[in-house]
Amino acid sequence: MRPSPHEDKIVEHSERDMASKTSLSPTPFSVNSNNPEVFVASGAGPYENTRMALEHINLAPASGRRVLLKPNAGRMVDPHTGVTTHPQVVAAAIDAFRDAGAAVAVGESPITGVKALKALEKCGIAAVAKKRDCPLLDMDARPYVFMDIPDGRAIQRIKACPETLEYDIVVSMPVMKTHMHTGVTLSVKNMKGCLWRRSKVDLHMLPKIPDVDEKSLNVAIADMSSALLPHLAIIDGAIGMEGLGPSAGELRELNAVVVGVDPFAADAVACALMGISAFDIPHLRMGAERGYGVIDLDTIDVSPANWRAVSQPFALPPKNLSIEFPNVSVFDSQSCSACQASLLLFLRKYGEQLFSGKSGAGKTPIAIGKGHDSLPAGTLCVGNCTAKFKEGRPFVPGCPPVVSEILNIYNEYFK
Repeated sequence: MRPSPHEDKIVEHSERDMASKTSLSPTPFSVNSNNPEVFVASGAGPYENTRMALEHINLAPASGRRVLLKPNAGRMVDPHTGVTTHPQVVAAAIDAFRDAGAAVAVGESPITGVKALKALEKCGIAAVAKKRDCPLLDMDARPYVFMDIPDGRAIQRIKACPETLEYDIVVSMPVMKTHMHTGVTLSVKNMKGCLWRRSKVDLHMLPKIPDVDEKSLNVAIADMSSALLPHLAIIDGAIGMEGLGPSAGELRELNAVVVGVDPFAADAVACALMGISAFDIPHLRMGAERGYGVIDLDTIDVSPANWRAVSQPFALPPKNLSIEFPNVSVFDSQSCSACQASLLLFLRKYGEQLFSGKSGAGKTPIAIGKGHDSLPAGTLCVGNCTAKFKEGRPFVPGCPPVVSEILNIYNEYFK
């Protein structure tokens, strides 16, 4: 086994030096900005598919450099659930960059209420990293670094985890998933996990942007991608998620991995494998319109020629939760993924038992999110963002609230 690449201490930049940067350094890997290449590998296991796809990328520029692998590992879930990046995809990336002579670490900044190292342990990534003596980073452990967004429409500055700027190469390693708020969550959206601690939630709380017919969250992600664009995308399609993503949907197995230096192009190909057009994903469309990457499949060089053979249509997320759970009326305005996930898990686990037979005026009203001006009497208010309506209504505190407490408060009030 290759010795630990982190025997040399990482040179820490001062916050002042890092704050002067408005974006990550340019990618060291070869990319044709007009006709980017994207590679799809399938038919083998997650480890083998990842290594096969990475064989098409010249990783030699990574030699002697520090590489940060940023998987989607921000939730406390078991491996192979379609919620977090497959451990063997991460293992393959560690090995490939180590073979290229790079110093590799795996880092995460999870959703609110979750500890990074515990989440990495739970989802199986810590085990493959420790086996390889690869450092695991809690990217929330140190003070944040400000990064300016000079051309931002929704945001003009972000709080970034310092490792994002300290490492020479940042690799985004998401899972193929649909997403209730953003349509999909792939390599561009996955970089939201490089925002420090609760500042990720801030993007969900933004006011409506005048004269912009898009959710402020989607505009903010497009803004963010001008600064936090990864140097390489490795998209895990071993076990993805459809429908109520990013955490309460159904599994969808593609047994494929997508790799590309242009993250927008890689996301566009992953979207196509999911039966979705990247032009229907607001943050990808807006980012491409601004010139941050390419999403037009006609101008992307995808290999192999029969790459579409592995595609499977993913069920899209419902436009609102009341469609998916017809016996409740869900009021969702400016909620974050953590709070929404708690509500989804509650409804999945107890919805049939608690709400079956209710319809019309008998539906149970439930609210999440900060953006409500008013709520009906008797609404079950879930999460701290709804606290201003708790007078005379059942209220479940927490950021995010836990499923068992939602059940307890429901039973106390309604029974």
